[in-house]
Amino acid sequence: MLVNSSLDEIKRRETALHYIADLVRENGREKLYDLTGLAGGFPLNQDDIDLLETYAGPALFQEDLDFWGRKHLGGEKVLALNRTSSGILATILALVKPGQEVVHYLPERPSHPSIPRSCQLIGASYRELAVGEELELREGTSLLVITGSTMDHQVLSQEDFKKAMGIAHQQEVPVLVDDASGARLRTVIYGQPRATDMGADLVITSTDKLMEGPRGGLMSGKTTLIDFVKDKAHQFGLEAQPPIMAAMVRALENYKPHHIKMAWERKDHLYTQLSRDCSGLEKTPTGVMLTPDAVMELVKAKTTLSPQDVSMLLAMLLLREENILTIPAVGMPGASATIRLDLASHDAKRLTDGDITRSLHRALETLSGMVDDLDSCRRLLYQ
Repeated sequence: MLVNSSLDEIKRRETALHYIADLVRENGREKLYDLTGLAGGFPLNQDDIDLLETYAGPALFQEDLDFWGRKHLGGEKVLALNRTSSGILATILALVKPGQEVVHYLPERPSHPSIPRSCQLIGASYRELAVGEELELREGTSLLVITGSTMDHQVLSQEDFKKAMGIAHQQEVPVLVDDASGARLRTVIYGQPRATDMGADLVITSTDKLMEGPRGGLMSGKTTLIDFVKDKAHQFGLEAQPPIMAAMVRALENYKPHHIKMAWERKDHLYTQLSRDCSGLEKTPTGVMLTPDAVMELVKAKTTLSPQDVSMLLAMLLLREENILTIPAVGMPGASATIRLDLASHDAKRLTDGDITRSLHRALETLSGMVDDLDSCRRLLYQ
């Protein structure tokens, strides 16, 4: 295997960022096509920039964030954090004691690594259950985490949501919904209610996923619980700083769900084009994806590399050779290795379906020719 640890993933990410920097310096930002669905942005105006200081900015931005955040997520009170993972950690620090249990219910595995890692950090036990497995909360369970949409955009049904929350509330266990992309996918594509409207005590979303906001975590929920989480967030420096808060406000003001709906409609045509030669291709709500196992099958070459290695190599080739950015190239440690081409991404409108199809085929052809050369593969990932 080429990628054996989180440290390897950090080094792979550094290489990808080096490729991006070279590309943008030489050809301009318009030649990079970010199809991660996580591009985000900082839609600030001059008045915002003048207030990016330690106290005045947050004092004003918090008032607007309360309004727009509750409009987007519901709930009684809003908290801005520097990442969704930060909010998950702060919640577990606030609500879970060493030796207690956190149960995680999700549409399918794998879970986002921030949840089990946070439990490990404080000495809590962690139990993961996917749809189809019996959800049982034992004595000593202090938190139920529900994932609305997985890293590969598998969405929990409204029926399963309500059933899980009913079990938790019957036993007086608080519920945190990790709705990183689900706050938009579930509501816009599947017509589900907001998590708080279904009974969630806390919900957190990522303001760069399927919307043009900064990489940050926006939490909403019951005032008492938000205050507990806020206390821990400020103790450990997990709270959002003024630039992130300001950009969150503007992104929420500017949020329009139509680009998600357009991606939902466009994905079928792209799927039809790509699936002629890409067996194993799957649809997502806003695009298409190839799992690591599917990439391995398409390469059609004998290799000692793992499917995750091969998928990350494909992502790096798409970036270096085709200027197309996907999550396995730049994802944080533990991120999914699935190649997801997200048409809700801002840059997707600058590529035709034919452009995407040709780029993927060329990258797969290159990968098939190099996958048995471990030195070349290693250089691609760790320049």
